[in-house]
Amino acid sequence: MSAGKGFPEGFFWGGATAANQFEGGWDADGKGPSVIDQLTCSRDFAERFAGVGDYYPSHIGIDFYHRYKEDIALFAEMGFRMFRMSIAWTRIFPNGDELEPNEAGLAFYDDVFDELAKYGIEPLVTISHFEMPQYLVDHYGGWRNRKLIGFFERYATTLFERYQGKVNYWLTFNEINMATFLPQISIGSKAEAGESQEEVMYQALHHQFIASALATKAARAIDPENRIGCMIAYAPVYPLSAKPEDVWSAQRKEEEKLFFSDVHARGYYPPSKLAYFATKGINVTFEQGDEEILAAHTVDFISFSYYASSAASFAQSGVPGEGNALMGEKNPYLAESEWGWQVDPLGLRVALNTFHSRYQLPLMVVENGLGAVDEIVDGKIHDDYRISYLRDHLKAMRDAIVLDGVDLVAYTSWGCIDLVSAGTGEMAKRYGYIHVDRDNDGSGSLDRLKKDSFYWYQKAIASNGEDLD
Repeated sequence: MSAGKGFPEGFFWGGATAANQFEGGWDADGKGPSVIDQLTCSRDFAERFAGVGDYYPSHIGIDFYHRYKEDIALFAEMGFRMFRMSIAWTRIFPNGDELEPNEAGLAFYDDVFDELAKYGIEPLVTISHFEMPQYLVDHYGGWRNRKLIGFFERYATTLFERYQGKVNYWLTFNEINMATFLPQISIGSKAEAGESQEEVMYQALHHQFIASALATKAARAIDPENRIGCMIAYAPVYPLSAKPEDVWSAQRKEEEKLFFSDVHARGYYPPSKLAYFATKGINVTFEQGDEEILAAHTVDFISFSYYASSAASFAQSGVPGEGNALMGEKNPYLAESEWGWQVDPLGLRVALNTFHSRYQLPLMVVENGLGAVDEIVDGKIHDDYRISYLRDHLKAMRDAIVLDGVDLVAYTSWGCIDLVSAGTGEMAKRYGYIHVDRDNDGSGSLDRLKKDSFYWYQKAIASNGEDLD
């Protein structure tokens, strides 16, 4: 077969969001509180969890809950073919352990999916995007408790049954590997006195792996047209030098990240991880049948977020990276954003090739973008810096498809409309093509304004990625 000329016909262009970062309506129509609803706005993550300050940005978000028709119309104007969104678990099961779902929550997403369908936009739905019910943390200890597998399976099955024919693309857990960096919002579990935090984390993750596999099983049983993927936060790790020790250190860190996609795509724990458990004395309990569940219900595709690459040295001799939790050491050959994220378009091509060669599954880039402070001048936002970042990353994706034969089927850039930062709770760190009049303290009209990048992305989509100027 000859290589294509660019992005394939039928490529899914779009944007990505998360319920807890843009929906608002945090207690509307029977919704319960989630782990994110407890966090304030602060660049210090510990302060956010300690409740320092009195502003909870997720409570209002950008009010998509009441403005979804306006926003979806703007996505359609850009030409979106796919919209990645998450369902707030606590809209459907406010506490998480109920036997019957909240009808008002289900009806809201019916309306959203109907509105997307009106414009021919395919939803890509994340079932759990850092939105686990706070009740499950307080009363069950989060994902360290195996009972959460059953609660999640009931929740996911409810979604598959309710939205059959409306949603065909699903992701089980957002950035499941972020449990290693942000366990509070990912697994809701912590070690007690005398316990190993690593052991608690890996046991909780095992429960999530089983829950993901059982959700995959249910999705296919309910509708064979369903396609289920995993979602990994990914940053390629480069050795800081050509020293063999640095190369080995970088390779080990890569294996740590790929462990998560290995379990989802291959259906088993890799020998390197089992050896690590044995070396560290970590005991992860497998119940009878767990290995068979993982092996039988692997994913249809791999999706991942990519913002930057990282570097590693054996002696940790470099300058620590800033910004994203995945950062290792600073790469001296790369520039960085206002938030300390190193900009590396070629790293996205590296990432695509890594996943493609390892799994030979369709790939989706479901988060990618530049967080920056935008300035309104004469009623307009000239965000050339964002356009430049996105253009370079789209070119890297095109090279991966054309020159490397990567099977890339979708691109949903992160924060297609300005939303609350997951890491800091800020609005000043903006990613969107659409500006939302909202400040870090919660003030602002919430009015929407198209940025220059809106029209650039509209043109890029219309040309199927050929016109990126």
